[in-house]
Amino acid sequence: MKKLINEPEDVVDEMLDGMVEAHDSLRRLDGNEVIVRDGAPINGKVGIVSGGGSGHEPTHAGFVGHGMLDGAAAGEIFTSPTADQLSEMVQECDGGEGVLCVVKNYEGDVMNFDTAADMAGMEGADVEQVVVNDDVAVEDSLYTSGRRGVCGTILVHKVAGAKAAAGGDLEEVAGVAEKVIDNVGTMGTALTSCVTPEKGEPTFDLGEEEIELGIGIHGEPGTERVDHMPADEITDRLTEAVLEDLDLDSGTEVVTIVNGMGGTPLSELYVVNRRLQELMDDHDLDVWDQWVGDYMTSLDMMGCSITVCAVDDEIKELLSAPAETPALTVSE
Repeated sequence: MKKLINEPEDVVDEMLDGMVEAHDSLRRLDGNEVIVRDGAPINGKVGIVSGGGSGHEPTHAGFVGHGMLDGAAAGEIFTSPTADQLSEMVQECDGGEGVLCVVKNYEGDVMNFDTAADMAGMEGADVEQVVVNDDVAVEDSLYTSGRRGVCGTILVHKVAGAKAAAGGDLEEVAGVAEKVIDNVGTMGTALTSCVTPEKGEPTFDLGEEEIELGIGIHGEPGTERVDHMPADEITDRLTEAVLEDLDLDSGTEVVTIVNGMGGTPLSELYVVNRRLQELMDDHDLDVWDQWVGDYMTSLDMMGCSITVCAVDDEIKELLSAPAETPALTVSE
């Protein structure tokens, strides 16, 4: 499979160098795969950090900046950052008011963030963690105990980042992050596998007329393999699973996300969004905002995920708050 890379083992390092060259608002820690805001730490503000394996761009470093993350650690492709990387990031982003770590529920991420929090704590940092588990497809997987953390994580970044920027203390910032986690669900589908730089071939076999429902974001196959179907039927399957899990009351206000997996044209994502909004009407849900695009990908996989999050006045205010990052900008 053709890729725009040099050596597979250099992809993450060269990607991060290219990213900081493109964005003056970011800097890279010396000798580390960590991106932080220029000017970090921000004194008097709770630091918000995240991280995980690479291959999910723009997650996570694409959301570093004003109103969202202060730092993001990049592991190798689909591999957790090390505890040392994460601990250095936490300390670099500690402006004296503590640091919130937003962790996707994968065993390597959870274990290394736990260790990093202990290490940073021994250096005097006040660290809290929230674990995102929005994937409704599976309770346990090859990578997790419990549900996986996927695209709903971006909403957690936005809400927690806005609360911190507004002067919230560590307990308040963690509280709004948990509120989002408690009210968000996601399910995804793959039309193709992805191809990792190291392997150079699909991570799982999928027939020309087959798709996977309930996929994760690490190239793992889904929970059900079915014949390919029209976009509306795929959207129905994903959305109904999310809504069944959330069990929302009629009239609930929601944010929806149609997220590309890395290889899907934007035109197709808008086709999915068209049907998604019809389903929101059918279920008497009030859509406050719609996001469509690539937010949390799986390299070059063709497919998408659908996220629904119930919102209240506090969450809406925080999602509307200004943010300026490479991957997401919200104006005043």
